[in-house]
Amino acid sequence: MNGSRMILAAVAIVVTMLLTMITPLAWVGLLIVGFSLYQTSQKRKGRRMFLRKPGWLITVGILGIILGGCAAPSDQVDKAATTEKDDKEVDQKAKEDKQAVEEKKAKEEEDTAANEKAEAEKEQQELADTFGLEEVLVSRVVDGDTVELKDGRKVRFIGVNTPESTTRTEEYGKEASNYTTEKLEGKTVWLQKDVSETDRYNRSLRLIWLEIPKDDMDEEEIRTKMFNADLVLNGYAEPSTYNPDVKYSDYFVKFAREARENGTGLWAYGENGTTKGDLDAKEEKKTTTTSNSSSSASTEEPAAAQEQEYYQNCTELRKVYPDGVPSDHPAYARKHDRDKDDWACER
Repeated sequence: MNGSRMILAAVAIVVTMLLTMITPLAWVGLLIVGFSLYQTSQKRKGRRMFLRKPGWLITVGILGIILGGCAAPSDQVDKAATTEKDDKEVDQKAKEDKQAVEEKKAKEEEDTAANEKAEAEKEQQELADTFGLEEVLVSRVVDGDTVELKDGRKVRFIGVNTPESTTRTEEYGKEASNYTTEKLEGKTVWLQKDVSETDRYNRSLRLIWLEIPKDDMDEEEIRTKMFNADLVLNGYAEPSTYNPDVKYSDYFVKFAREARENGTGLWAYGENGTTKGDLDAKEEKKTTTTSNSSSSASTEEPAAAQEQEYYQNCTELRKVYPDGVPSDHPAYARKHDRDKDDWACER
């Protein structure tokens, strides 16, 4: 019996020691139980005691231990809950701070991009103003060297001539027209005037820039950004210079020679290409003379008596007369005047 009590006492001591690690109240209960056990031991030995009935004190001590043990978990749970809440608040604040930083960075990048775009647009507009460029939208391609704009104006390209592909057809004319359609129709381009405003058909005479150049006389920019030059370089047009619009004529002739040497485009059909241009061989105009039987001197016939000139087609005629001929000209033929306006092979 005494052994069982001692075991129970030992277990109680261990348990209470564990509990005392959590709360001070359990410490007090442990001390009371310990003192009560000591008094019980003294009573059994017949020694002097401070308490006559220490049993009730043991009960008080055990109650104190139990109450202290029960109170401890509640305190820990509250502390743990508080800690978890604090951790969540810290994490949430960290996330909010990170998001704020990212949003600020994104806003700064957006503002920077907007400023750079505005600066670039300003620079482009300044260059356009410097070179007299007009931004327009091409609505329709008439043929390889003529387009119609959204505002209804027709524009004839300066300094170049593509083979005919409308009322009459020349070799490589359809290819040139299709190329211009692919490159320009529905696109925004920039027009540049040389000297003349319009031709006799009231078409605006212009150079066509696909992009605004930084230097409009730089050869590399002319090659890569000007459509008139692009037509010549790729063999879709021959250079065709008419005063006073000669600003880029030397470049166009140079580019045409490159294309001819490589047999590019219309130059594959021969050294004169397929339409009238600056590189065509020069032909002397035909004149006739008559002999005077009474004199060895010869005189040129009057213009009215000039012999009729014959050309197989407009391509041949334009080699001699680039702008065509009127009805009173010796080279005029009704078959070349398809629009019946008394002017044959006009441009």
